[in-house]
Amino acid sequence: MSLPGGRTDMKPKAKTVFLASTVTLFALSLICYPQQSLEASIRGLNMWWEVVFPSLLPFFIVSELLISFGVVNLLGVLLEPLMRPLFRVPGVGGFVWAMGMASGYPSGAKLTARLYQEKQISTIEAERLASFTNSSNPLFIFGAVSVGFFHNPNLGIILALSHYIGNICVGMIMRFHGKSQEKGKQKRPSHLFSFPYAFRVLHETRLKNEQPLGKLLGDAVRSSVQTLLMIGGFIILFSVINKLLYMMHITEYISFIFQHILHLFQLPKELSIPMISGLFEITLGSQMISQTDKAELLEKAIATSFILAFGGFSVQAQVASILAEANIRFKPFFIARIMHGCFAACFTYILWKPLYVHPADGNMRVIPTFLIERSPSWINHYWELLHQFGPIITIVFLCLYIWLTAAQWQKKVIE
Repeated sequence: MSLPGGRTDMKPKAKTVFLASTVTLFALSLICYPQQSLEASIRGLNMWWEVVFPSLLPFFIVSELLISFGVVNLLGVLLEPLMRPLFRVPGVGGFVWAMGMASGYPSGAKLTARLYQEKQISTIEAERLASFTNSSNPLFIFGAVSVGFFHNPNLGIILALSHYIGNICVGMIMRFHGKSQEKGKQKRPSHLFSFPYAFRVLHETRLKNEQPLGKLLGDAVRSSVQTLLMIGGFIILFSVINKLLYMMHITEYISFIFQHILHLFQLPKELSIPMISGLFEITLGSQMISQTDKAELLEKAIATSFILAFGGFSVQAQVASILAEANIRFKPFFIARIMHGCFAACFTYILWKPLYVHPADGNMRVIPTFLIERSPSWINHYWELLHQFGPIITIVFLCLYIWLTAAQWQKKVIE
């Protein structure tokens, strides 16, 4: 594009040079540090192989089937009186919200994109919904972070409450997003809470989808595995990037700037490098924070809450890819993640004394005894089972995915 005076717009050219230089630098760093890159790749692969794939796959498959059978439409009618006033999204957003909290990143984005593609929500509603329905699942917060890294089950309750309360606050703020763009547009009809109408919607949706159960199940498995393969690629990629940044001492230079930011919030400078790592990949960042010696437990909890809510660039890249396929903007989601990180960190500080310090001193019992003594044990047991049998589940469903894809390709060739 030409500008006055014959000058050309330099912005696209600068972007091209920046992207080309970045990719070239990444390729050269892979050549310079092959051993470290391989170790980082294996670490990311193990995380996806043992935990991410087997834990997310059931939720993805069930979600696809619930949408196909019309159960989501039924829940949409029943949850309309709650979701519309609070978050200014249709009732079907309640299903996305619940599944996002139960299964973790990036389920909320995947289900949001699916509902948008089926025209059950508008563009603005999709951006609002994606902003607060993506969160860490309880298994990761309790099993991996609190028990696995910090060896402190009680810490998981603080992190989980701060995380989910912060997400609710983000949703209530994002309800104002795109308000001006909705003016003058025809609003979608909303229905009162009605069981008969909800079941009628369920029945009509099922009748519209005349595909046999086997076809629906096969499509659900194929779509879910395809999404999880993309997620695995991003996990491995950002695990390598994080390691290469550390090897090239770029993380150290960034940490000097980050130390001033931490100083403003009275956090020790020793948390700078772990938090930078957490901004790229939350698992590694949480582990490094837990191993920081020159920081108190409260300071570690605040830092961990922030990176869990921010999600890391690895998760955000996964979400960006999913949203881009549905032509949903990523910018509102990114802004929401910053807000979520700030909210979660603040709530961790606020809830620390009433929910962690006081019960430990025996002055009060805010948390029920069974929640403290029993829940971490079964969560830890489930986490160990996931590591033990996760690879087997992954292999089985990858083989099933290959078989379904080959069968579909063969059918197209015959036709």
